[in-house]
Amino acid sequence: MDQQKKNEIFEHAKAWVLEAGERIKSNIDSPRSIETKSNPNDLVTEMDQETEQFFAKKINETYPDHYLLGEEGFGDEIEDLGGTVWIVDPIDGTMNFVHQKRNFAISVGVYYEGVGEIGLIYNVMDGTLYTAKRGEGAYKNEEKLPRLDEKRPLNQSILALNTSWLIPENPHVDHKGMEDLVKKLRSTRSYGSAALEFAFVAEGLLDGYLTMTLMPWDYAAGSVIVREVGGIVTRADREELDLLNKTTVLASRSNIHEEISKDYVRLKK
Repeated sequence: MDQQKKNEIFEHAKAWVLEAGERIKSNIDSPRSIETKSNPNDLVTEMDQETEQFFAKKINETYPDHYLLGEEGFGDEIEDLGGTVWIVDPIDGTMNFVHQKRNFAISVGVYYEGVGEIGLIYNVMDGTLYTAKRGEGAYKNEEKLPRLDEKRPLNQSILALNTSWLIPENPHVDHKGMEDLVKKLRSTRSYGSAALEFAFVAEGLLDGYLTMTLMPWDYAAGSVIVREVGGIVTRADREELDLLNKTTVLASRSNIHEEISKDYVRLKK
């Protein structure tokens, strides 16, 4: 992507993310219309839908030749990542949004010909914006984030890990391997927002994030940001991410990435 065009898109994206965040903040205590999607715990509110519509309108008016891949269905039918594609999660962590009124984020990734060029994650209620442009480093607000520590071993690491990995009846992964991983780690955390967990990996607050099922809008922005501080982002089996379908994801410091995947994550066929 041309540098001037990248900078222009980034400034628009940043302004829209902050504007959308203010709209959410100003309505945080309003009565909610809450529905479910794939299961009773997969929530969506009118604010998720209105926020995605906001991005759809801004993108279409400003960049009519760009595409939108969004969680709530207001984007385009996309079969490949040709051209410029905005991958948007209007509220990542909807359950937190509904129950806690905090610990949720707006996530926007901009990809050009399949390559992540721009990532933005906005921790709305904290007012913290994580950003990255490919090849230019990552930032928390206006402060550049340092590259991740590549020396701290796995047994001194904290991993964001959803408890569904540990259920013995889990059909996707060997339970014993995950149990051994938890015993190896210093500790685990679960924040309920994939975008924030990526941001915390990039900031060095977490050493890694391992999840069984993410959609592209959950990690499109975060993968750009984590890579800009030297982290590695792949599927749990270390294969390339599939940005059009549900997938496993492992994002971590480089020195523990292969160890986690090779020694502990045994996916069932």
